[in-house]
Amino acid sequence: MSPELLVYVTLLISAGVGAVGANLTLLFLFLSHLKLRTDTWGLTLNLSLCDMLFGMSIISVGICGILGGGTFFNTDIACKLVGSVLVLLQVASLNSLAWTTMDKFTEICFPLRYAQIVTKRRIWIILIFLWICAIVVAALPFIGFGEYSFNQDVHMCLPTLNSTTMAYSVVILSGGIITPILAISILYIAIIHIARSQAKRGTFVCNDQHCYYVPIRSYFRNTLVLIVSAFYLPVCWIPSLTISFYEIFYTDNVPPPAQMASVWLIVLTSGINPWVNSLAQRKYRKALRESWRKLKRIFQDMGVGSETPSENERQSSSQTHHCLPGHNMTSTNPT
Repeated sequence: MSPELLVYVTLLISAGVGAVGANLTLLFLFLSHLKLRTDTWGLTLNLSLCDMLFGMSIISVGICGILGGGTFFNTDIACKLVGSVLVLLQVASLNSLAWTTMDKFTEICFPLRYAQIVTKRRIWIILIFLWICAIVVAALPFIGFGEYSFNQDVHMCLPTLNSTTMAYSVVILSGGIITPILAISILYIAIIHIARSQAKRGTFVCNDQHCYYVPIRSYFRNTLVLIVSAFYLPVCWIPSLTISFYEIFYTDNVPPPAQMASVWLIVLTSGINPWVNSLAQRKYRKALRESWRKLKRIFQDMGVGSETPSENERQSSSQTHHCLPGHNMTSTNPT
């Protein structure tokens, strides 16, 4: 195995493990904190499941492809199945993230009408529509529109994007990738603009007990997270999109290290998504701290229980001690 391939395998597996771990953390919070299950939590749950499954798939497929040298994907059907699963999960993930961002935008821009605009029924309709679109995009090569092939440079089955499949390449890149990424970035930029305007004015936030003033620096601190949310996807996807369009319109081959880096950046987004879009929010951070305290308390109780004797053992030891000869502390009156 060449040094660059060893580095690629290490980075790919690390990114996949990070994606699985981060999304498992988010799923654990949903499982242990019922208050996080709002009417729209299905979008976040769908995004987390897609990213977790994508991370697991990329680990197994990458290891099989690299160690087997492509022998695992010798048959056309096997390569199509593997490639379609990767495309399905990635398209579903991007569209789930786009609709999750739309939900945040609606909640901020239309707070009074939000409950009427966003309902459970509409969320279910969005999820069904989202998966239909993802399945259609992933299944196009099965009906002869495009194809999947084993890429020797990145050692996995991917859609073939070149001049012979130009129509398919434009459809999958523009409809399945560029459109949701642009929508996410534009929506976050609009949210940033609203937050900036609000920060200049300052505001009061009220709860059940009282109202309090929110300082400007609090808004600016939250704006940093919004800026990262707006631009991390384009930054991670631009190398892959650039390489894809270059291969469509030019016949020169792209250096393998560049293709490896672009694939690694795409896998990296699956681990970044839960942290930037969910776990960075205050309610998720609070739930994460509560879960950590509970786990810490459980481990501390287990440690204390294993180190200190039980109450029954202490009583038994005390009774044995009192029954020993010479230790009878009761006094008898002389007759």
